[in-house]
Amino acid sequence: MAIKKTELYSSLWAGCDELRGGMDAGQYKDYVLTLLFMKYVSDKYKGDPYGMIIVPDGASFDDMMALKGDKEIGDKINKIISALAEENDLKGDAYEYLMRHFATESG
Repeated sequence: MAIKKTELYSSLWAGCDELRGGMDAGQYKDYVLTLLFMKYVSDKYKGDPYGMIIVPDGASFDDMMALKGDKEIGDKINKIISALAEENDLKGDAYEYLMRHFATESG
């Protein structure tokens, strides 16, 4: 039997509540959205040399998961996210340039 959207959403939110503990939901969303982004780009672009986003070796969601139980997990996750961001910085700048240019041209 297929799960209903409302059941899925409720289950996801309950999991987030359990993981965030006493942290405010507004602050917690930054962590969750970052992890979801990392998972998405890793699944979609890891190993794809022609992908829109380059996922360098050692900077994927799988690399984050491999840190489970590591005493320095927070610092190492930050380094993984930084490596992904640095590899794709030029593309982000180019995207922002084009968006500004299109916005100016369209009035």
